[in-house]
Amino acid sequence: MPPKSSKSGATQASSRPRPSGAAASSSSTSSPLSTLYNSYVDNTPKRLKLIDAFLVFLMLSGVIQFAYCALITNFPFNSFIAGFASTVGQFVLAASLRIQANPENGTTFPKVTPERAFGDFLFGSVVLHFFVFNFLG
Repeated sequence: MPPKSSKSGATQASSRPRPSGAAASSSSTSSPLSTLYNSYVDNTPKRLKLIDAFLVFLMLSGVIQFAYCALITNFPFNSFIAGFASTVGQFVLAASLRIQANPENGTTFPKVTPERAFGDFLFGSVVLHFFVFNFLG
């Protein structure tokens, strides 16, 4: 009879409900990426989401250009260098725009309005593409 009572004790222990803290911690540790994504969607302004989408496009464009040059051909090497430099330069300018246009960074950039940051971005883009176009020669 003692083994039977020990089995029933084990069954009772395993059938007990978990404390709410243990269940909450296991569910919160199982999906940090979904928590990050939900926080990004809920708390990020649309203006910054648009800049982020442009940054992702630039990053994918640079990766495709580099893969094409490495795997297929680099025959017009000046064209590859110009295109890749354009992509990297535009990424740096867009990242700077995102940092300056973020409302949470207002204390870091007190004299820079989002409109001025966008104007600086446009001016930098024109200068960058002028040099890239001249490099194609």
